[in-house]
Amino acid sequence: MGGSFISNKCGNHMLITYCIEEVAFSFNGGKDSTVLLHLLRAGYFLHQVEQTHSNGDLNDCEFTFPIRTIYFESSSAFPEINSFTYETASTYGLQLDIIRLDFKSGLEALLKAKPIRAIFLGVRIGDPTAVGQEQFSPSSPGWPSFMRVNPILDWSYRLLVEFGDAIWSTGFYCYTSIGSIHDTVPNALLCINNSDNNKEKFKPAYLLTDGRLERAGRRKKYTPVSRRCPTVSNGLRNLDAHENGMLTASVIAVGDEILFGSIEDQLGSSLCRKLSFIGWTVSQIAMVRNDIDSVAEEVERRKSANNLVFIYGGVGPLHSDVTVAGVAKAFGVRLAPDEEFEEYLRHLIGDKCTGDRNEMAQLPEGISELLHHEKTACALEPFVSKKLRTTLSDVEIAQPLSKLCLEFPDLYIGCYRESRYGPLVITVKGKDQARVEAAAEALRDKFNPGAFYEMK
Repeated sequence: MGGSFISNKCGNHMLITYCIEEVAFSFNGGKDSTVLLHLLRAGYFLHQVEQTHSNGDLNDCEFTFPIRTIYFESSSAFPEINSFTYETASTYGLQLDIIRLDFKSGLEALLKAKPIRAIFLGVRIGDPTAVGQEQFSPSSPGWPSFMRVNPILDWSYRLLVEFGDAIWSTGFYCYTSIGSIHDTVPNALLCINNSDNNKEKFKPAYLLTDGRLERAGRRKKYTPVSRRCPTVSNGLRNLDAHENGMLTASVIAVGDEILFGSIEDQLGSSLCRKLSFIGWTVSQIAMVRNDIDSVAEEVERRKSANNLVFIYGGVGPLHSDVTVAGVAKAFGVRLAPDEEFEEYLRHLIGDKCTGDRNEMAQLPEGISELLHHEKTACALEPFVSKKLRTTLSDVEIAQPLSKLCLEFPDLYIGCYRESRYGPLVITVKGKDQARVEAAAEALRDKFNPGAFYEMK
């Protein structure tokens, strides 16, 4: 297996660079670190064979695993994980150091007491902690100094499954990614419909067909949108659009051809109409050049001030397709190959996909989640809207409209002209049809009959 060859090669390199006393293995009882345990034992055996010039027969030499193993025991860990960890340590004769401090404090104490210079970690691309890491990466600034060694960094979920049934022996069959008892639930994609009773049943985790959804069983914390950029609506300062049930989005179009005037951006207006239909507010549409820095600066500017940022254009294999690289730079991560995305592209464009050389299969590392179209459908109910047209001048209608906004703060009320001398169009939008109707009637009552007529 190609992945295990690379991992064992990495382990052998470690044992040449450092002595056994300077190396440790961080084990947490999960599938990734369990795989790594088996790889390290195999790698150390091969190293021992080379050192003793043995023929490799396990019966000819007594095999032990002397690498120090550290386990950070936590009160928020699943009891089954603790039990599995201790049973594994006993089965394989691991030198288990149990640490009951947080990760950083525990490492500081351990490195002061032991001459450890490098630690094996079961980190894979896609893990939040994998961002910016290579197979050999020094610890981050502000942390104790040691070398992080990530032999299975480039392993996919499917490769873990193919490695063998041993990694699934914890009994946590319905958990494809295990954190703490506070943020881990069974992966709903493994749920089996059972009409006989209400009790949920789950397939084993290795039957997950789409490895991209490995972390679907992790609860996500809601991060509120930054309020440093208040919006302006109807001439009134609106500090929190969420109070009116409005979610905000920015749209970024990438392409020199748009800025040169060679083509018109039709996708932007279509996207805005669809977002408006489901009750979203588009705060801004920006157009940027085919330039990595320009894309990165615009994404950085918009991502903290909106619920979503939509970006299109500049995605592909051409030299001018720099959008994905720009997004990666905005988040401070590298581009890395994504095996599942490559498979999707291979299915989409067939033999034109050139495997590892396919630039399109690289995504921002550790922050990308691929969603199928049916999973991106917005669950929000469409807003109710009403449009009124009038020949009144802006001066005549300005004050009554401002008062109407104060009377109906839960509604969006806007106005525009389709042409310079065309009639004025007033839009009233909200979730409650009765409130929308009431606002439109209140506006009519402020003027003479016939001043407005409704647009269909």
